[in-house]
Amino acid sequence: MKSMTIRGVDSVLAEKMKQTALDENQSVNQLVLDVLQEHFGLKKQKRFTKVHRDMDHLFGRWSEEEFQQIQGKIDEERVIDPELWK
Repeated sequence: MKSMTIRGVDSVLAEKMKQTALDENQSVNQLVLDVLQEHFGLKKQKRFTKVHRDMDHLFGRWSEEEFQQIQGKIDEERVIDPELWK
């Protein structure tokens, strides 16, 4: 692997690079590599780019009132009945 030094980076560009790297949870070095690879067409495109974190797109979302009602039912079911455990 080669190492390179980039000279003449002004403070505005340096701060923008640092902030962008921080936002993307990566180092400035990795950010620069990614930008260069993308610019020169060397970056592999992801086949599956959609990130699923939940199933909201299938079921919708609960309002706060609906959540409290459902959570209340769950909490009721989690209560241990001492009479059953004697």
